[in-house]
Amino acid sequence: MDKIMMERMEFYGYHGVLPEENRLGQLFFVDLELKLDLSAAGRSDSLADTVDYAEVHQLVKGIVEGKRFKLIEALAEHIASELLQTYTKIIETTVRITKPHPPFPMHSRGVRVEIARRRAAR
Repeated sequence: MDKIMMERMEFYGYHGVLPEENRLGQLFFVDLELKLDLSAAGRSDSLADTVDYAEVHQLVKGIVEGKRFKLIEALAEHIASELLQTYTKIIETTVRITKPHPPFPMHSRGVRVEIARRRAAR
């Protein structure tokens, strides 16, 4: 399966369980793997035969910056669902959400959730 990979997109959102997270907001990183057949695009050199990743970025930005979720699991689920619903060429997607500064004392690069969702068989 071919892939389009979009890595470490940065967005500022208001997701979290704690009231401070909802009030102050914080940075989130989003990584996507979009699995689809890219052979037609490779032959035609036409945007119509692939998925426009600039549009994908705008869709994800609208979700991360425009909606609020308590859990990054729910945020990832919503992104995956919207991608599969909007872009019929995508067969499967993996969404990774990283919260680099969780609201508790922890020395790490953050907390990450990864989900993989596949288009239902037709």
